[in-house]
Amino acid sequence: MSDSIRKVVIVGSGAAGLTAAIYASRANLKPVVIDGSLPGGQLTTTTEVENFPGFPEGIMGPELMERTRKQAERFGTEFVFDQVVDVDLKSDIKKIKLAQGELQTRTLIIATGAAPKLIGLPAEKKLMGRGVSTCATCDGAFFRNADLIVVGGGDSAMEEANFLTKFAKKVYLVHRRDTLRASKIMQERAFKNPKIEFIWNTTVTEIGDIAKNEVSYARLKNLQTSEERELPINGIFVAIGHTPNSAPFASQIGTDDQGYIITEDGTKTDIPGVYAAGDCVDHVYRQAITAAGMGCMAALDAERYLAAQGHDD
Repeated sequence: MSDSIRKVVIVGSGAAGLTAAIYASRANLKPVVIDGSLPGGQLTTTTEVENFPGFPEGIMGPELMERTRKQAERFGTEFVFDQVVDVDLKSDIKKIKLAQGELQTRTLIIATGAAPKLIGLPAEKKLMGRGVSTCATCDGAFFRNADLIVVGGGDSAMEEANFLTKFAKKVYLVHRRDTLRASKIMQERAFKNPKIEFIWNTTVTEIGDIAKNEVSYARLKNLQTSEERELPINGIFVAIGHTPNSAPFASQIGTDDQGYIITEDGTKTDIPGVYAAGDCVDHVYRQAITAAGMGCMAALDAERYLAAQGHDD
């Protein structure tokens, strides 16, 4: 890693980061992408992706990210397998401290994504993409005529449950309390949906069957009576929120009370030359295609900033 000042550094290598890299490298800005702890982002943890344009037969998530990465490499993107430890964004030259070195750059694109919160069961990660999901709009169509569980009590859980009834035979909404955090309108929609059954004061204590590499049941525990039972299901959707991966930057750029990076006028943060894209910003849509679109926007915003500063040669 050289000590030269880069024009564009992109933190994150999911759909947003890699799309930003494609646009920046085609603009001859010689971007550097810092891979982070999960190269390829959340799509590498999924199986088949059917809703990304251009793939009528669908494509596996890891393959989609690998293709996008090769596309960025083809135009000259440099990749660094490392993680951001700290940043100094106060001057025109931004300093990015890594676990194994430091980068200096004139513009920074933050595309670090967000991590879905999980229940904490061993089977969750092992069966992710094989019956366990954190995104109904991504995976719902794979569960036609299925019996499903949605875990959660907020707006996201209500939205996921309602969406899944388009495909599923039955949706059990499991919540650890006897009241919901969701907005009244979202609650009413869920209560009125005949395919949704609420299971109150209950947690999921086990998901099976790991041995079969598929979801076939969930063990439920009533928190008031301590009674446990096994419920046969075909899939489980965890909708208890996301945590944006913004921690290394949060002390220097604007974030909301949940840690999502605040942007205005496209992808601009409150620091000139610093942009943010994808799920570290977006807590509404959280789709690969919207993340990719924001990555494009961030690269174009960075390119225009560099041109205005006279550094686009």
